[in-house]
Amino acid sequence: MRRTSRKKRSTLANRAIAASAALILGGGGLVAVNVYASAGEGPSGSSPPTRTQNAGRQLSTIDCPEAVNGLPEVPDEARGEVDRELAVMDTQITDAYQQFADRKEQIARDPGLAENAVLGPLRSKRTASLDRIGIAIGRAGERPAGLESLAGCSLRADDSRGGNGGGRGDGNGGGDGGQDDGQGQDQGQNQGQDGGQGQDPGQDPGQGQDPGQGEDPGQDQGQGGNGPVAADFVDIQSVQPNADRPRQRRGASRGTFTTDCGRNENGKFNPDNVIVAPGVSNGAHHMHDYIGNQANDAFASDDDLANGATTCRNQGDRSTYYWPVLRLQNGQDENDVDADGGGRDQNVGEIQTPSQVTLKFVGSPVGRVTAMPRFLRIITGDAKAFTNGDANANASWSCTGFEDRQLKDKYPICPEGSQVVRTFAFQNCWDGQNTDSANHRTHVAFAQGNGRCPSGFRAVPQLVQRIVYDVPPGPGFAVDSFPEQLHKPITDHGDFINVFDDRLMNKMVRCINDGRRCR
Repeated sequence: MRRTSRKKRSTLANRAIAASAALILGGGGLVAVNVYASAGEGPSGSSPPTRTQNAGRQLSTIDCPEAVNGLPEVPDEARGEVDRELAVMDTQITDAYQQFADRKEQIARDPGLAENAVLGPLRSKRTASLDRIGIAIGRAGERPAGLESLAGCSLRADDSRGGNGGGRGDGNGGGDGGQDDGQGQDQGQNQGQDGGQGQDPGQDPGQGQDPGQGEDPGQDQGQGGNGPVAADFVDIQSVQPNADRPRQRRGASRGTFTTDCGRNENGKFNPDNVIVAPGVSNGAHHMHDYIGNQANDAFASDDDLANGATTCRNQGDRSTYYWPVLRLQNGQDENDVDADGGGRDQNVGEIQTPSQVTLKFVGSPVGRVTAMPRFLRIITGDAKAFTNGDANANASWSCTGFEDRQLKDKYPICPEGSQVVRTFAFQNCWDGQNTDSANHRTHVAFAQGNGRCPSGFRAVPQLVQRIVYDVPPGPGFAVDSFPEQLHKPITDHGDFINVFDDRLMNKMVRCINDGRRCR
């Protein structure tokens, strides 16, 4: 059986084995954390679906309320304990999904089995975790009431969208300072790009197409048996152009700064996420590509990142850039097939190294930008958008030669000679105070529809990340995801930690504000 012949294989194996060896304990031990994607925030309740509700529907995944979105502001003193419990809840869902997948055919015949074997035990575990969260917050302030309402989960079909679609941008959860991530994002995203990144990610250009050629959208596909499905793909040539270039006003900062950090040719992978799961192995439950800082794993401190080696050509950029790997669903196993973040989390197939990665920082269409603070952390997109709804979804999919056509909730089928493109335009407004926030979102925001930052926020250089893959034409690829997210394209997301030194950051700001193109 052929394996991809790159040095990354041995690196991947070592990191995957290390991740697998990590202890996952309750209480004060290490746990698998993923705060920003701990469950779904869809209209799930504590009652299981009835036989009538399930009739004719192929149940595909577990949908739970997103606990972090139901919490009040978490005091700093309680954040570590709360994060650990949210991590436990995320692992509970992963384990419950595996139980559901193992008994899927039985549950389809007898939905009562889901309540007894999967949902009931999951609800009990979530209730206990939520109680411990309340106690932790209560030690540092007022104990929140009603957390038990977040315990309920349900099963739902692949062909029904979770969440409200409009999102919950209320500062308690996945919103960006009260901003809907799908609003106002058309500004700045197309600057310096070869067309196509200026589309509002809030629109759904994939709808209205024939995504699945008449196939049941709940039909299992993918090497892992939990997605993607035929309905997750669309021929890019059938999509109408939808990417508008933003209108720049007088005083706009029109320059660009490009940093070259490679394509992960050296094969740095792990299933960690130091932003949301510091100190915890397999905090992401899926494998990440890393470029830039080579010290990035779950245990990296700011000092480690500041002193870490970098793949960036300019050594003044020690920032870390990472995203879920893209795999071919071609029957080929990776070295992580039996490891956390890989096969143990339903992520299988041959990992693809990008053919091109472009990291470009652009300005504001209405004014000057200010420097980002060192160690600013930004997460863009939502790893659980399939169950959460699309309020925080922020990945665009397209094909080379067709980048005026952008997809949000479909993977593109590119014609012969065209390559798959995934694009992230990160938040471009900062609250001026914090390098992170309890939900890892509210300290940054997108500019509003008029190009201006929300009140209390200031414009910073916007990272626009473009990743290109040379994959065979047609369906048959997917990004890594949490198992219950079924490898949906809408769950794509990117992470960035700014570790530019002051000299290079100031150069970037001057270049952008002066309207120059710099590297």
